[in-house]
Amino acid sequence: MNRAATVALTPVSFIYDIVVRARNIFYRSGFFRSRQVGVPVISIGNLTSGGTGKTPFVEWTARALSSLGLRVCVLTRGYGRENPNQRVIASDGTELLAQVAEAGDEAFMLAERLKGEAAVVCDSDRVSAAHWAIEHLGSEVLVLDDAFQHQRIARDLNILAVDATNPWGNGYSLPVGILREPIHELSRADCVIITRADADNSARLQHEISKIHPGVPIFLSRMKQTELRKLGTNSSLPNPREIKASPVAAFCGIGNPESFFSLLRTSGFSLNYQQIFHDHHNFTQADVDQFTRAAQSHGALSVLTTAKDAVKARSLNFSVPCYVAEIEIEFDSEELLRKLILRTIGRE
Repeated sequence: MNRAATVALTPVSFIYDIVVRARNIFYRSGFFRSRQVGVPVISIGNLTSGGTGKTPFVEWTARALSSLGLRVCVLTRGYGRENPNQRVIASDGTELLAQVAEAGDEAFMLAERLKGEAAVVCDSDRVSAAHWAIEHLGSEVLVLDDAFQHQRIARDLNILAVDATNPWGNGYSLPVGILREPIHELSRADCVIITRADADNSARLQHEISKIHPGVPIFLSRMKQTELRKLGTNSSLPNPREIKASPVAAFCGIGNPESFFSLLRTSGFSLNYQQIFHDHHNFTQADVDQFTRAAQSHGALSVLTTAKDAVKARSLNFSVPCYVAEIEIEFDSEELLRKLILRTIGRE
């Protein structure tokens, strides 16, 4: 953002900050009340806009709960979907019930990946969606996606994800900065997950969080590129070494694109060209054609993208092979985190 835009938008950030602070005061005072829904609720969110690596953690949490034999439902707003005011059942836990345009890319991706393990419901009204899921799906535990600011629904465990590569942006609230709330609001968190903790400032960030919220459990995590599959297929490639040995290009439309490109390089890919699209971008054939021409001009023999982008690009035609780089989250002290979650829902 250039200086002129920053100056022009600073009053908007100031007003935004006042509104957010007032809202939080109302919740703390009890003037606004959070509503209980009758089953354990685990919220996963962040203080900033953009990608913190939260979605892989939502998936990990849903799987961990499902492995206990619980009926799990992920409640999400479903950002970027066609009708944000309509409730969409992306999955009932057994079958996919919506298309990507109806659910939004992240919700659809979660529904696909959690098929047979957790339902996914898109609704801006999490309280209403929670009651619906309990009544109609028999949900026994709810995972709230991107809900740190959504205080209308009471939660049993409030988890905050903080990206070590860009924890607070420039320190300003939206729209000048990336903060949705002041940094001190992390004191509402019951535990903090530092994502991409292999960044150089990870130790300093832990100290900063502990100063603001003494005693809060802090878990370190990082992203791991696990497998490669051809776009439009579900099976992983048996031997991806050939692709790693040849020049490739990559594209994505996610909140933190540089983290994806950096992960590809550290995973051993020879990345010759990269292109960033806007977060939640709806890809067209023209986008693909332009990108693949540029990629080939830089010597790329194949192209890579994320699982989130793949759900919207799979219907398009690529003139070179396109592969999906699957990514998972891994933790230090994973068993301690699992025990914290189990204790929260009374299953330890």
